[in-house]
Amino acid sequence: MPKIIDIVLNSGSGSTADESADQITALFKDLGVEVRIHPLGGGANVEAVIRTVVESDVEIIVAAGGDGTVSAVAAAVSEAGKTLGVLPMGTLNNFSKDLGIPQELELAAATLVAGNKLEIDLGSVNGQTFVNNSSIGLYPQIVRRREKQQRLGRGKWFAALWAALKVLRLSHLLRVKLIIDGKEMLRKTPFVFVGNNNYEMDLYNIGRRLKLDDGKLSVYFLRRGGRWGVILMLLKTMIGQVKQWKDFEEIQTKELTIVSRKKRLRVAFDGEVKVIDTPLEYRIKLKALTVIVPVENPE
Repeated sequence: MPKIIDIVLNSGSGSTADESADQITALFKDLGVEVRIHPLGGGANVEAVIRTVVESDVEIIVAAGGDGTVSAVAAAVSEAGKTLGVLPMGTLNNFSKDLGIPQELELAAATLVAGNKLEIDLGSVNGQTFVNNSSIGLYPQIVRRREKQQRLGRGKWFAALWAALKVLRLSHLLRVKLIIDGKEMLRKTPFVFVGNNNYEMDLYNIGRRLKLDDGKLSVYFLRRGGRWGVILMLLKTMIGQVKQWKDFEEIQTKELTIVSRKKRLRVAFDGEVKVIDTPLEYRIKLKALTVIVPVENPE
């Protein structure tokens, strides 16, 4: 059982963050563990805060927040050779779900105290680490438009729906060259999605990953362009038939290069978007991160 844990907390600012910090501190106190809370937000330099925490003498660093927070903390923890814990406090919490971590804070805290350690893979694009996935095309455009609507005062879900409908109506296409295992493929597609390990597409496990240490990037893209191609893909995904569709391509690899005529592209990774110079060099980083998972995990 660890004696002390550092927790990087991203749960808003002001009273909301204070309430979350008090709740987390109480949970771990009941488990006999001291925690030090390091809040993000309020104009703080996120990278500086994370770096300071990781450079402490504590072995276990916990990311308390959504997948964006987890991704940022995971990159620093991996570089330092320390262990990452996760308290799911975001909207989707995809990474923690794939690790089998309970979504209730009390149970997640207990997992961090009594759980196993597991070495998992990370993905990277031009040196930028991601724990879940990265993509170009549709999703970065949706995020950009959603954030613009949120700045205008729209709610998150309304803004996301409005942005998705807007992007689908415009139906942008990417013209890219994919280089995989020395082979070149020219494609005109609405998106390229790169996952850290394989994503399930069947009806009952859509969007889940059964393994995070298989040592492969999963690359997905669509042959058919336009909004009707995307809508048809969504429908086939919902009924678990997208992998059988001839217009949907899936490739597994350790390395991928994406070449574009554009010098810079908007790239999404774990829900965040940055503009990155091309070409995009994707790599799998084998067993690059040690994480805490539930005791019942077979590994």
